[in-house]
Amino acid sequence: MIPFCLALLVSGGVSNRLSAQDSAQASIEGYKMAVGLRFSSGTPTLSNSLSFKYFINEGNAIEGLVSYGNRFGFGALYEKYQIIGPMPGFTWFYGAGGYAGFESGKTWLGPTGIVGLDYKFLRAPINISLDWKPELDVSPAINFVPDAFALTARFVLF
Repeated sequence: MIPFCLALLVSGGVSNRLSAQDSAQASIEGYKMAVGLRFSSGTPTLSNSLSFKYFINEGNAIEGLVSYGNRFGFGALYEKYQIIGPMPGFTWFYGAGGYAGFESGKTWLGPTGIVGLDYKFLRAPINISLDWKPELDVSPAINFVPDAFALTARFVLF
C-alpha cells in the first residue's frame, strides 16, 4: 500500500510540474494573455486604443484593439512572433487584420498590417511593444494611412 501511495504522489508531482512548464511555455514571450494601452499618432482609425493580446499557441497571437482616439473603432490582428537573439522575452512580430471606425455618421473600414518589437520583462508582469501598423481605408474612400507608429504597455494577466 505504501509503495502505491508513493508512486501516486511522485507521478502527481511530475504531472503538475510538466503542466506548469507547458503553461509557462505557452508562448515564446513567456506569457499567455496581457491587457494594456496603445499610444499612437492620431491619424489612423486604430490610434490610441485598449489592447488585448492572447497567444493561441507558441509564436502565434491574436490582438484586439478598441480605439478611443479621434474615432471610436475596433480591430483584430493575427500576429506571428519570433525570438531575437539570446535575450529572453525579446521578439519581433508581424501580422495582419482588419478594422472598423465610426465618426460623424461615417464608417471607416479596411485591412491593416503590423510589424514591431516586443519585450516581456522577466521579473515583472509588464510587456511593452513598439510597432508600425499602417491602415488602408477602403470605405468611405480609398486612403492609405502610413503614419501609424505606436508604443503599447500591457499588464500580463497570465
